[in-house]
Amino acid sequence: MRAQLSSFVGRGEELRQVSRELAASRLVTLVGAGGAGKTRLALEVAERADGDVCLVQLAPVTADAEVAPAVLAALGIRDRHGPELPDPVERLVTALAGRELLLILDNSEHVVEAAARLADTLLGSCPGLRVLATSREALGITGESLVPVSPLRLPPPDARDPLGYPAVRLFADRAAAVRPAFAVTPENVEQVVRICHALDGLPLAIELAAARLRTLSVAEVAARLDDRFRLLARGSRTALPRHQTLRAVVAWSWDLLDEDEQRMAGRLTVFAGGATAEAAERVCGLPEEVLFSLAEKSLVEAVDGRYRMLETIRAFCAERLAEAGEAETMREAHAAYYLDLAIAADDHLRRAEQLEWLARLDAESDDLNAAVRWATESGRLETALRLLAYCACYWWMRGHRTVSTTLAAELLERVGDAAPDGLKEEYAMCVLVAAWTGVGDDWLAERLEGLRPSLPTDYMPAKLEFLTLLLAMFTGPPEGVATPSQLRALTAAVPMSPWSTALTGCGYGFMLQESGEPERAGAEFERSLAAFRAMGERWGTMLALSGLADLAAEQEDHVTTLARAKEAMEVARQLGALADVAESLCRCADALARTGDPERARTDYERAAELSRRVGSTDILARAHCGLGEVALAVGDLAAARTWLERAREECPAGWYSVNDLRERIAAALAAVSGR
Repeated sequence: MRAQLSSFVGRGEELRQVSRELAASRLVTLVGAGGAGKTRLALEVAERADGDVCLVQLAPVTADAEVAPAVLAALGIRDRHGPELPDPVERLVTALAGRELLLILDNSEHVVEAAARLADTLLGSCPGLRVLATSREALGITGESLVPVSPLRLPPPDARDPLGYPAVRLFADRAAAVRPAFAVTPENVEQVVRICHALDGLPLAIELAAARLRTLSVAEVAARLDDRFRLLARGSRTALPRHQTLRAVVAWSWDLLDEDEQRMAGRLTVFAGGATAEAAERVCGLPEEVLFSLAEKSLVEAVDGRYRMLETIRAFCAERLAEAGEAETMREAHAAYYLDLAIAADDHLRRAEQLEWLARLDAESDDLNAAVRWATESGRLETALRLLAYCACYWWMRGHRTVSTTLAAELLERVGDAAPDGLKEEYAMCVLVAAWTGVGDDWLAERLEGLRPSLPTDYMPAKLEFLTLLLAMFTGPPEGVATPSQLRALTAAVPMSPWSTALTGCGYGFMLQESGEPERAGAEFERSLAAFRAMGERWGTMLALSGLADLAAEQEDHVTTLARAKEAMEVARQLGALADVAESLCRCADALARTGDPERARTDYERAAELSRRVGSTDILARAHCGLGEVALAVGDLAAARTWLERAREECPAGWYSVNDLRERIAAALAAVSGR
């Protein structure tokens, strides 16, 4: 075996696994994407193996008939002269029948059928033979043991020691070889990690990137990765041609695909977060078996029922999609699929099966966002408005405030001042979503103020059930509705779903609470709570529990407040609704502060602030900071109290009906600070 010229980084567990498999199975195949390090891993296994080893480089082989002669040549068995040469496979069987040998068939994917037939024959005839193959797909014969060779592990965003991860260690090692003074430091670690993530942890790509440090800084390499194929175009002169540049690595795999596989690979690039087999078949217009074939050939990874491309492979295949002139058509199909999914999911999000559908949309979240963004940027404004409107309930429940607000603001800028024909509810939802993290300008404030008069019906939307809740939160009761009896009169003749009926009960409760009728308000909240629980709807359950908690707080029943707030928080955690967890923490902290436990109250306010900041929920952030100011005021720290309260006043969204009470609470606390 040829001695290696560079260190071996980050494959200790794989080395042990392959050795175990070779001890238990006579045929082991290392499978993985191009550039994943299969050959190097095989060579390291061979270096540590007992007995004889023969490496057969199949990369130069161009035809199936050349595979057996290539093995003969690697073994040093020369052709005999004569008019009739014996069959090369027979010669191999004769030569290896009595030998103990590890035979490495490297780079088998382009002659996989011939390599499989030869391996099957030799293993059946030569009991002392073991075969270790490397390929981008399995040989597919009986007795084969597969060892997937994945990209090197990458550090998560919160990793304390990125050098503890193999991808970063490999970059550092190869970078030091071309720039001896190089080290991963606090100043460059973020850029190094970015490079490794952008290159999917692929060892060959990382080595090519590190080699560019001869002439570029780490920051320059990181900045140029958008054009990765041009950047990573200088590898070792002695490497195989397809390993000398990043483009050549992926092009080799592409060229081995048939036409349908190439079409599927290109079309699959419109998915931002991978795809299920059903989604890929519908959007790409090809049978799912073609997708499975790509997975078998290491062009896509199958993880938990989703099929994903490494970003480097995706970038290459996206170029091929554009060359085929199919990019626009596939984007339209992608947006249509996700619009259908969002519409289908919407009703289920307010039913007993909501956890299942929330999880399904979580898996599709990147693609839902990408579909809205593409539809907006390409001028498909009707599609964009409908997509955004039907995603709103999911975004609200999951607390996806920041990204959704940005998407809505960009869409509103394209749509303008008025709703397109037939899309008034969708336009209203877009305005509300744009205002989720605080009303940013006068134009948006005007749109928010004019929402109710612009809608065909004043109370119950015809299409978007969740709009009922958001309208009330942001704009208050409908025009001319100032008392609970007026609200009942308005809704009496309106046909409503069970969810809307239960939600309206909460509306009655809030209005009765404001009008000073706590007993009747409590009865309405309890009825709504029972209705939401009966239908298995957790978000509504949490809303009713929160109403009961606030009602108890007004009556200074802090024990009940704490109990109801904890119930609501547990339901919010089941939903994964971080903004609502934060709001429940604020209610718990309010109760603790008022029962003489400022330290526990401060802890809950701080946790609420952290969660609300993470999801971009400015109203809850303002509430948490207001609470911290009140705690500081209670213990006599006036400077801290003023700081927290002034911050809360700045954060409290303008133009939201639902935060009027919070705004008054902040003002009262600031007045108390000034009075001291």
